[in-house]
Amino acid sequence: MESKLNLAILYSFTGQFSLAKETVNIRWLLLYAGVFVYALWDSYRSTVDLNKFTILAQREQSPIVPFKMDAIEINYFDKRNPWVAVAWSVFMPGLGHLYTHRLPTGFFVLVWWIAITYFSHLMEGVHYTAMGAFEQVKIIVDPQWLIFMPSIYCFAIYDSFVHTVEYNKLFEYEQAQFLRLKYQSKNFKLPI
Repeated sequence: MESKLNLAILYSFTGQFSLAKETVNIRWLLLYAGVFVYALWDSYRSTVDLNKFTILAQREQSPIVPFKMDAIEINYFDKRNPWVAVAWSVFMPGLGHLYTHRLPTGFFVLVWWIAITYFSHLMEGVHYTAMGAFEQVKIIVDPQWLIFMPSIYCFAIYDSFVHTVEYNKLFEYEQAQFLRLKYQSKNFKLPI
């Protein structure tokens, strides 16, 4: 927030480059750059490591816990429709995650969406837009907060869809593993 990066991005997109240069607080922006580069590197590194663990778990046929209850959430495997998760996320970011039982992520996204909506004065802007008072919208809406919305909105939609698809794959894998271990005869010859 202190770097005014979002405001500078807005001014850059509207062609007001000199205003963008004046707006940016270099001291804060340079701190942001280091954190941003580290986050990119660490997310890539973590993804590669998690993919290796997934391959190892599948090769060793590690057991999958189909039901888990703890202090934060109750999780159980069932098939879910990814498009329902998308629809809930379109309606309000975070609800698609709650639909797939990803409670910490869902509440995190939901709380941030509400906070950003509040601080950006989006609802007042929608109200004045509906009334046709476009000059009032320019006055009331805070672009510094408003420009956060597309990234959170798109993240919520994409992430809820992808996780629902991946949970469905894990559900099918767990079901196949369960049926193979409990009901398949040891004498059954698998087709090659």
